[in-house]
Amino acid sequence: MPIPTARLLNLILASTAALVAAGPGVVLAQATDSVISQPGSAPASTFRTDRPSVPGVRPSDGVGVFDRMGAKLPDLPPEKDYKGPVDEAYGAFQRGYYLTAMDKALPRAQLGDAAAQTLIGEILSQGLGVKKDIKNAAFWYGKAAEGGDAAAMFKYALILMEGQGVPRDKVKADDYMRKAAEAGNPSAEFNWAQLVIADHPGETGLKLALPFYEKSAEQGIADSQYAVAQIYATLKDLPVEKKQLAREWMARAARAGFDTAQLDLGIWLVNGVGGPKDYVKGFEWLKLAANGGNVVAQNKLAHLYINAIGTAPDPVEAAKWYVLSRRAGLADPSLEDFYLGIEDDQQKAAIEAANKFRRR
Repeated sequence: MPIPTARLLNLILASTAALVAAGPGVVLAQATDSVISQPGSAPASTFRTDRPSVPGVRPSDGVGVFDRMGAKLPDLPPEKDYKGPVDEAYGAFQRGYYLTAMDKALPRAQLGDAAAQTLIGEILSQGLGVKKDIKNAAFWYGKAAEGGDAAAMFKYALILMEGQGVPRDKVKADDYMRKAAEAGNPSAEFNWAQLVIADHPGETGLKLALPFYEKSAEQGIADSQYAVAQIYATLKDLPVEKKQLAREWMARAARAGFDTAQLDLGIWLVNGVGGPKDYVKGFEWLKLAANGGNVVAQNKLAHLYINAIGTAPDPVEAAKWYVLSRRAGLADPSLEDFYLGIEDDQQKAAIEAANKFRRR
């Protein structure tokens, strides 16, 4: 089956854990003086005064989640007029005429045309205009992969991993994934980088995987953009010009709607990781991730509202976000003490606001 992004990107975290202790830059290993996780020095006037503080209690650092990634790329240059031969099979496919595409591709596929074989594999694997047929799709993807089609090699590698329509074969799957990555298929580049890290834990794996992540990221694969940001911020012996781009890659992933990147970018901005501090923008990114349902961002946002970081202090909003994150299972003793210390009407307003919350 395809490599689960969450599981394999956690391998990046495991690989970088030892490196974090030796140098700054990874948001998931927060410094002890993080402004996000430190309580404010000025008491809020809306807090009750009849409750003692809890010595030694610090907010939770949340959990590190590696999930997806992405970014908005610059506009492409205008396309030049194409004067070469028109692929009628692919043209029909793009217009949604799947049976026509099949009719036009089949004679070419039978003669060994790898592109046509890939097209038939795609139609059969998705059941577009025809009955879904994984076994025959695997056959045509396999023929196209043998013919060197990069897209087919990637799809066939996934089929071999899953064992759908063909016997499961990890060795063969890895070989085709590597070939597809080396041929420039961006999705294969990302998956091959993941496999490299799985097989080579630690700094060695990160260095071997990085070129594939970089190529994939340049082609707009969200997951790779996020991975590049984390690796740039983590590896100590990278060129300075690369390390300076860590925040930009994180921003690309965040702008693509990847909530974990939005969370990390927000924390990086607040804590000054990879560039100057910007409390307002950090607050905005964390609020965006929180509104999207990211539980850790909801927890962090509560701290920002309490400490007036990037926003005006608002105990009701702080309590609302704490209630939401607590309901999702993220405990935070410091926020619990804060919540119990505000007035009853503020608690009630926060619960009502939490009950009305909808992801957006």
